[in-house]
Amino acid sequence: MRKKGIVITVALLVICGWLGFTATSTASMEIQKQAKAAGVDAKCQTCHTVAMPKKGSGADELNDCGKWLVSQKEAKKAKEVDGAWAKDCPKK
Repeated sequence: MRKKGIVITVALLVICGWLGFTATSTASMEIQKQAKAAGVDAKCQTCHTVAMPKKGSGADELNDCGKWLVSQKEAKKAKEVDGAWAKDCPKK
């Protein structure tokens, strides 16, 4: 009985860890997909200063468009950035 409890606990930890790690990267790809659907030629450098932002440091590597999108999220009190907003991003 004790062994079964350990197996269940380990399984739950693995599932929770997997969900935690995939949620971050999935959100970024979802934002990119939304931007492309809105007609923006979106890639990582559309919002970030580097081609492949490191996990967890993406907010530190935002360019002007990325910072603008975050400000729009806060202004609209949205839960997440909507990739379609990228079409309205001010250009330099």
